[in-house]
Amino acid sequence: MNDEQLLRYSRHILLPDFDITGQQRVLDSRVLVIGLGGLGSPVALYLAAAGVGHLVLVDDDKVELTNLQRQIVHRQSTVGKSKTSSAAATLQNLNDTIKVETIDHRLSESELIEQADLADVIVDCTDNFSSRFLLNQASKKTRTPMVSAAAIRWEGQISVYDARQADAPCYRCLYDDNGGDIQQSCAESGVLSPLLGMMGSIQAIETLKLLANTGCSLSGRLIMVDALAMQIREINLKQDPACPVCHDNENS
Repeated sequence: MNDEQLLRYSRHILLPDFDITGQQRVLDSRVLVIGLGGLGSPVALYLAAAGVGHLVLVDDDKVELTNLQRQIVHRQSTVGKSKTSSAAATLQNLNDTIKVETIDHRLSESELIEQADLADVIVDCTDNFSSRFLLNQASKKTRTPMVSAAAIRWEGQISVYDARQADAPCYRCLYDDNGGDIQQSCAESGVLSPLLGMMGSIQAIETLKLLANTGCSLSGRLIMVDALAMQIREINLKQDPACPVCHDNENS
């Protein structure tokens, strides 16, 4: 770590449970961020600022005017451009010492497995169950921990699914193939913009803890936020003995 890095990341280095060892691990890390919307925006910004050495950003969408209410990594000037190029420009302006790799198409199953295997952490910032199930399978297959969050209206939730732990629950343990509910979108139901910032920030915290190998992660715990009442609940999660992902012979 050079003098400029010691100065830039000094507030992390001062933390007793992080210090210079944790910061070096962050600098040496590679993180796969899937989705650059309301969740992916704060995740990408904080991980770039924290010095994650190699960020891989994946999104096949373009920036729209309606995104700017909550997707804070994008700018008015990038409306119409790909979200990956828009986000990359913002991140490089924030921290030009890190590597930002962009993928502006939807990953095939084999591409996803390859990227997950290269990553130290997967951050799920998608907005639909089908994508989350695919990410969960990739996480289990490659034993790469996944930090997953979701938010709609005034409610949010987040957990860590750590496939390195044999008895840890996965996303499929929590939801069945139908997602447990009718798929809803922000376009249909709305979402409070700072709630996405809150959930994305927690995702960034959990990611940095995993990278620095410090603290107690949310593995086996689900945090549920009701922003309208400002109530936060925690639910303990256990591996489902009938989960087809956890008990697939290929993943065991």
